[in-house]
Amino acid sequence: MASTMTFTAFELTPEELNNLTYDSCNFTDAYCNCTDDYCNFPIVYPCDDVVLQSFYGQFLPVLYTVIFLLGLAGNGLMITVLVTRWRQLRITEIYLLHLALADLMLLFTIPFDVADSATGWIFGDFMCKLNEFLKNLNLLCGSVLLACIGFDRYLAIVHAIPSMQSRLPRTVHLTCMIMWLICLFLALPNAVFASVTQKNSTSGIPFLACYHYSYGAHASNWVLTNNVFHHLCFFLSLVIMSYCYTALVITLCNSQKSEAKKGAIRISLLVTLVFCFCWLPHNVSLIIYTLRQQNVIMDDDCKSREIMLQVLEVTKSLGILHCCLNPFLYAFVGVRFRNEMIHLLCKLGCRRICLPFLRVHGHSRVSISDGATTNSTVLM
Repeated sequence: MASTMTFTAFELTPEELNNLTYDSCNFTDAYCNCTDDYCNFPIVYPCDDVVLQSFYGQFLPVLYTVIFLLGLAGNGLMITVLVTRWRQLRITEIYLLHLALADLMLLFTIPFDVADSATGWIFGDFMCKLNEFLKNLNLLCGSVLLACIGFDRYLAIVHAIPSMQSRLPRTVHLTCMIMWLICLFLALPNAVFASVTQKNSTSGIPFLACYHYSYGAHASNWVLTNNVFHHLCFFLSLVIMSYCYTALVITLCNSQKSEAKKGAIRISLLVTLVFCFCWLPHNVSLIIYTLRQQNVIMDDDCKSREIMLQVLEVTKSLGILHCCLNPFLYAFVGVRFRNEMIHLLCKLGCRRICLPFLRVHGHSRVSISDGATTNSTVLM
């Protein structure tokens, strides 16, 4: 009597495959090509994930720990400074506050990812859903807020509009609230589809994994849809930032304040290039990975799969690193912000750090986060 057996890719270990017996079979898996009466070999064994597991266990914990500490210090300090003068916040600083909150949400997920890479998911189903939700919420909000900051600088400098309806504080707060609601709505399915499932490594060792496993094919469709959302959000934000900062640079080149414009031009170019450098590689690699998953790019080689997954993790880490750089790019270069940060450190008792800066005067620095371009004396 013919037996029908169905397996999915990467479920059987080589030892389990060797123990299988075949009379007549009808396979539908990736390991052999069979007909109703006989099996047509050779068998293709599943990929050995030992190298990947070693890569995740050694690379991710070290890098993510550094990113977590730097990001927590930078964004925490930025939020503290901005909250202390909540009622005097400028337009760009309102966006910066929301950006820092979004970055902190992403940083909150890093310790869980570090533990997951070392031991598997041990935090339960609720934290799995929350972790996936917060990561996707940050990726959406972060790109939108960076585009908003670029557009605000465009209005303030290119069109020299210090106060119009779209740049009033209440309008900016309302814009941010709408942005959060839209991103919450788009990120919510990640919490619905995320779940904890027991998997087996290629060595046969069981472990718990947190991913989009619930509701079968619907989860796979959502992963594809979610990737499309992220790509659209990134590339649209990149286009807006590129246009706004290009127009800003052209305007400053035609201005008369040479020292001010040189510094602002450098900052404008740096902001766009850093955003592109951090997130473009991950978006490109994720597009390639998605095409492989959809069989648009046919490649079953284990080595190329291993390299692809490593590239995804490295480029994702590079993107997460951007949340550490945001405070330095948008806030710490500002004259007003840096002075208040130094005074805050003094109030917190860090006089050994802040007093040397308070004794030094006369260094000129330009900021695009303080409204129009300025050329001021700052305390270094």
